Amino acid sequence: MSSLTYDLTLAGLAVGSAAALTGIGLIVTYRATGVLNLAQGAIAMVCAYVLREFAVEWGWPLPLAAAVTLLVVAPGIGLVLDRLVFRPIAVLEVDPARALVASIGVFVLLVGGAALLWGSGARSDAPELLPDDPWVQLSAVLLLAVLVTAVTRWTRFGRELRAVVDNRALAALGGIDADRVSAVGWAFGSFTAGLTGVLLAPYVRLDPYGLPLLVVEVIAVAVVARMRSLAVAVAAALAIGVAQAQLTRLHPSGWGEQLLQAVGANLFVVALLIAALMLPGVGAQSTVARAAAPAVRVPGVVWLVAGILFLLPLGFAGTDLHTSIQVPALAVILLSLVVVTGRGGQISLGQAAYAGLGALFTALLAAGRFPGLPAMPELLALVVAVLLVAPLGLLTGWPAIGRHGLALALATLAVGVGVSRFVFAQPYATAGLSLSRPTGLTSDRAYYVVELAVLACALLAVSALRRGRTGRALAALRDHEPGASAAGVRVASLKLLAFVLGAALAALGGGLLGMGVRAFDPEAYDPVRGLLWFAAVVVLGADNLVGPLVAAALLVGLDAGTRGGVAAAVIGILAVLIGRFPDAPNRAFGRLGLTASRHGQARPAAEVARAGAAPTDQRGRGAAARPEGSGEARPTLPGGEARPPTAGPAPTPGPGPVPRSGEAGSRAPGSGAGKPGRPARGGATRPPPAHTLVARGVRLRYRDFTALDGVDLVLPSGQVTALIGSNGAGKTTLFNCLCGTLRPDRGRVELDGVDITRLAEHARTRLGIARTFQQLAVFASLTVEENVRIGAEQGHRRDPSAVGPVLRLLGLDGPVRDLPAAALSTGALRRVELGRALAGGPHTLLLDEPAAGLDAVEAEALARILGALAADGMAVLVVEHDLDLVARIAQTVHVMEAGRIVR
Repeated sequence: MSSLTYDLTLAGLAVGSAAALTGIGLIVTYRATGVLNLAQGAIAMVCAYVLREFAVEWGWPLPLAAAVTLLVVAPGIGLVLDRLVFRPIAVLEVDPARALVASIGVFVLLVGGAALLWGSGARSDAPELLPDDPWVQLSAVLLLAVLVTAVTRWTRFGRELRAVVDNRALAALGGIDADRVSAVGWAFGSFTAGLTGVLLAPYVRLDPYGLPLLVVEVIAVAVVARMRSLAVAVAAALAIGVAQAQLTRLHPSGWGEQLLQAVGANLFVVALLIAALMLPGVGAQSTVARAAAPAVRVPGVVWLVAGILFLLPLGFAGTDLHTSIQVPALAVILLSLVVVTGRGGQISLGQAAYAGLGALFTALLAAGRFPGLPAMPELLALVVAVLLVAPLGLLTGWPAIGRHGLALALATLAVGVGVSRFVFAQPYATAGLSLSRPTGLTSDRAYYVVELAVLACALLAVSALRRGRTGRALAALRDHEPGASAAGVRVASLKLLAFVLGAALAALGGGLLGMGVRAFDPEAYDPVRGLLWFAAVVVLGADNLVGPLVAAALLVGLDAGTRGGVAAAVIGILAVLIGRFPDAPNRAFGRLGLTASRHGQARPAAEVARAGAAPTDQRGRGAAARPEGSGEARPTLPGGEARPPTAGPAPTPGPGPVPRSGEAGSRAPGSGAGKPGRPARGGATRPPPAHTLVARGVRLRYRDFTALDGVDLVLPSGQVTALIGSNGAGKTTLFNCLCGTLRPDRGRVELDGVDITRLAEHARTRLGIARTFQQLAVFASLTVEENVRIGAEQGHRRDPSAVGPVLRLLGLDGPVRDLPAAALSTGALRRVELGRALAGGPHTLLLDEPAAGLDAVEAEALARILGALAADGMAVLVVEHDLDLVARIAQTVHVMEAGRIVR
C-alpha cells in the first residue's frame, strides 16, 4: 500500500509540476503586463508542435531542437505579441476588455493556424524533453519559481516591473523603459508556456484543441494565487496534482464510482470552478465588455441581401445543403452573445456549454432518457430543453452580479469548462445517444425552412429587447454600470435576465444544430469553440443583429469550403486587429457617413458635427446660460413655473456650519412651490412633504486606514449643504455611504428615521435619493433624451412625462436632445447627468463635484439651478472644491479632515 501511495504521489507531482509551470507563466505575464494571457495554452501547443517538427520531421538532435524551441521560438512569440498586439493596447489605455478580446484572438489564431499547418488529428510521437522522473521536473519548477521570485522582489528590474503594472504612464515619466519591461514579461511568459507544452505533449493528446484546453484548465492555480504569489501557485498545483492521483485509489460502488472518476480525472477543473466562482474576483476593477462596433440602423437593402443569401441554399442539393443547415442554428447561438455581451455588456465565455446542453437535453428528452420525464416528440423536446436550460443561465449570471472584466471572464469560462468535462465528456450522459429530426422535417430543405423561421423569430425577439424601457436599461448597464444603478436600474436582476435569456437562445440554437446534423457531438460545444464564438461576435459587431449572421456564415462556410482551422485563423486575425486598432470600426462607419446612435437611428456625421457638443448663443455661452428676456437664465422646474434666480452674495465660510438667509434656497423646508402638489382646501397647492437624510456615527475602515471616523451629518429639505475638505479627507467616502455605493462598518444611514444602511444604491434611488458622480456617469450610446428618460423610468417617481420639463430646465430641449451623449462637451454632459438624476423626482440630491470641468458661465448656471431646486424644497448635498461656488449656493458648510467633520 505504501508503495502504491508513493507511486501515485510521484505521478501527481509530475502533473502538478506542469501545472505549476503554467501558473508561473500566467502570473509573471500578468504582473508584467496586466494581461491575463488566455493564449498561454495555445502558445504551449504551438511550441510542442514546433519541437516535434524539429526533432521528428527534420531529424534535429533533441537538445538542439529544444534549445531553439524554448530559447528562440517561444520567447519570440511573446515578443511578437507584445510588440504587435498588447503594447499598443497598453499605450492607448483602452478598455481592458479589448485586451481580453485580443488575448482570445491570439488563442483562436494560434489554434486555427496549428490546425492548418499540422492538421486536426492527434499525434502520439511527441519527443520527451526531460526524463520521466517527477523529481527532475519538480526541481526544474522550484528552481524557476525561486529565480523569478528573487528577480521580482530584490532587483531593480522587479521594482520597475511593479511600477509599470501599477501605472505605465507614470513609470515612463519616472525614467523606466516600460516597453522593455513588458517585453521581458511577455518573453518569459511565453518561455514558460513553451516549456509546459513540450513537457506535457508526450503524455497527453497533441492536437490543436486538446493541449490548449488542458492548459486553460490549470489556470486554476494562478487564480488561487490571486495572480500574485508564485509560492501559492506552485503549492496549489502540486497539491491538486497529488490529490488527483490519489483519488484513483478509491473505487466506490454505484453512481458514486462514475462521479468520483469524473472528479478524479478533472480535479483542476473543480479547482477552477471553486476559485473562479467563490474566491474574490481577479481583475474585478476591470470594466465590462463593450461592443466592438457601434450600433447603427441596418439599411433595408442589407436585410434584403441577407435574406436572399440565406434563401439561396434552398436551391442547393446534397452535402452543400447539409452544410448550410448549420448556419441558421449557429446564428441563433451567436444571437445569445448579442443579448449577454452586446446589450448587457457582460463577458460570457461559456455560451457553448448552454448550446451543448440544449442539444443534449433535446436528445435525452426525445429518447426518454431524461430523469423524471417521459419520451417526447422532437419539437416538444426542443422546447422543454430550452425551458430547462434557461434557469441554468444563473450559473454564470449569479457570479456576474459582483464581477466584471477578467473576473467575470474566468467565471464564465470555468462554467463552460466544467460542463464540458463533467457532462459532455461523461459516458453516463452521452453513451449511445442519437438525435433525429421531427416527423415531416427529415429532408434538409424542409428543415432549413423551419430553421429560417426560428432564426427570424429570434431576430425579432432580440430586436425588441433593444427597444423600450428594458432596452434602455440594458444599454445603461453596458455603458456605465454604477451610473445605471444610481439611476434606479436593478442591475443584479437585469444581469440575471440577460444571462437567462442568453442561455435560452443558446440552448435553442444548440438543439437546432444537433437535430440538423442528427447527432450530439460533444466536441462541437467544447470551451475552445465558445472562445471562438465570442471572438467572432465581438469583432463583427456584438450589438449588431447582422453580425451574428455574418459570423455564422463565416465560421461554417470557411471550414466547410477549405481546410479546418481557416475560420479560427480569420477570426483570430480580426480579433487581434480589433485590440490593436480599437477605433477602426468607428472610422469605417465614418467613411459611410454615419454616426451611431441608439436603437439604430443613424445620423449623418456632418449633422452631428454641425450640431456640436452643446447649443450655444452668439457669444459661445452654454445653453443653460442663454439670456431670456431679462438677460439671465430662468430655470423651470419639472412640472412648475419659471423661477427667478435667487443666488446672493458669496461670503467666505466661517469657522463652523454657516447658515445663511436671504439667498438661494433659504426658504423653510418644504415651503417652496414649483413641483405639482396635491390641491389643499381653498384651492391652494400643498407643498411636497419634507424628507431628511441623516448619517449617525458612520465609520468605515480600509484595512489599517480609517476613512470615516464616527461621522454625523443631517441633510434637511429646502437647503443646499456643502461638504469641503482636502483630498483624502473622506468626503467622497461619506458621499458613497449616503447613496449606498459603500456600506459602513458601523453607524447608520437614516431616511426620515428609517434605517436604510443596508439598502442597495438602486433601492435608495427609488426612495428618492439621487446622485451624480465625480467622474461623469452618462450612457454614451444613448441620446441625451434617453439618458434623462432612464432616470424618469427607473427613479423615485417613474414618470416619463418629467423628461420634457427637465430638458427645458437644463437647456437640453433643442436639437441636442437627439444627439448621442458621446458627442457632447463636458459641460453638457454634466447637465445630462444632472437631468437624469432630476427626472426621477428625487427629494434628496447628492452631487459629487458637479462643477468639475465647467467654465465660469456653466458654473454660474449650475448655481442658479441648484438654488431653485433647494428653494423648491429639495435637500441638496454638494461635495465641491470650488469654494466660490460653495459660498454662493450653500446655506450650511461642513469641513472634513481625516475622516471627521471638524466644523
